[in-house]
Amino acid sequence: MSFTFSQNAALALLRIGFSGLMLTHGTDKFLNLLKGNFQFADPVGLGETPTLVLAVLAEFVCPLFLIAGYKTRWATVLPILTMLTAACVVHLHDPMANKEHPLLYLIGFVVIAVFGAGKYSVDGRKE
Repeated sequence: MSFTFSQNAALALLRIGFSGLMLTHGTDKFLNLLKGNFQFADPVGLGETPTLVLAVLAEFVCPLFLIAGYKTRWATVLPILTMLTAACVVHLHDPMANKEHPLLYLIGFVVIAVFGAGKYSVDGRKE
């Protein structure tokens, strides 16, 4: 897909902004994983450790790929699934104020998945 300068800049801002903010949630989880602290919520019944590992991948590793714009569409899969789980399972019965953040992240990552990384990314260098 061919985009204008401003569209490519907007895609970079969206990709880097959402991913950078997601890192603030994933960094603590990543550090807990490194420390061997595997206590974590298990909202879908996978077990605490596998759920923590998936959360670290979704909220720490994938955002690093997205910031670089590398394998962008693939790197949105886990954050999308994680935010869908957060909004529709973890916060299912909570007020909208508690669902708002995961829903905003979900929308942002879906837009990134649909439009890709844009020109200002590792993926964009191939175009």
